[in-house]
Amino acid sequence: MTSLSDQAYQQLRRHIVRLDFEPGAVLREDELRDRLGIGRTPIREAIQRLAREQLVMVVPRKGVFVAGIDVSELSLLYETRAVLEPYAARLAATRGDAAHWSEMAAVLAGESAADDLLDVDRRCHEIMWAAAGNRFLVDTLDMLYAQSDRLWHMYLADEADMADAVAEHEAILGALAGGEGDTAADLVEAHVRSFDAQVRAAVTASLESPLAG
Repeated sequence: MTSLSDQAYQQLRRHIVRLDFEPGAVLREDELRDRLGIGRTPIREAIQRLAREQLVMVVPRKGVFVAGIDVSELSLLYETRAVLEPYAARLAATRGDAAHWSEMAAVLAGESAADDLLDVDRRCHEIMWAAAGNRFLVDTLDMLYAQSDRLWHMYLADEADMADAVAEHEAILGALAGGEGDTAADLVEAHVRSFDAQVRAAVTASLESPLAG
């Protein structure tokens, strides 16, 4: 059973990542209680977790603010994911079992009915991370994905098609289920590289737009 703290965390995290709470927005505890229907203590615990993930900033005597999105750190985000995601794929190909790959196959099979293909993409990553069997790696990748997710929603959500990215998981699944660690790692690296290229292009176009600034 999911704790109230976890529920508050998941809901707040999703609102932040999906930009329902925009960068710089103030998060007021009383408003969050009303919006989420969850009490003070779980919300405070959730905010502490979000602060550790650098999704919110807690400023003493001023309040809690949604963290900004610094596009200048995009290269750092990519280079870290480009190392850790393929490493997780290699571990997953060795340590994962049929239950992991059956779950991923089910997620991909339901892709056509999904409200948000980015949710499908994320769930496939989460299953691979779980199969890798390293909770420290999972925590780090989860944080990095959340930051990538925010960039996607800021620059690409209204124009990009996630169908190709989701389709790439079919090949990744085949390699993982077949225990082909090197192939899975190469496919995952290409998958992350494609995402990075799309975000970079969108950011560049936004900055060059006559409406920018």
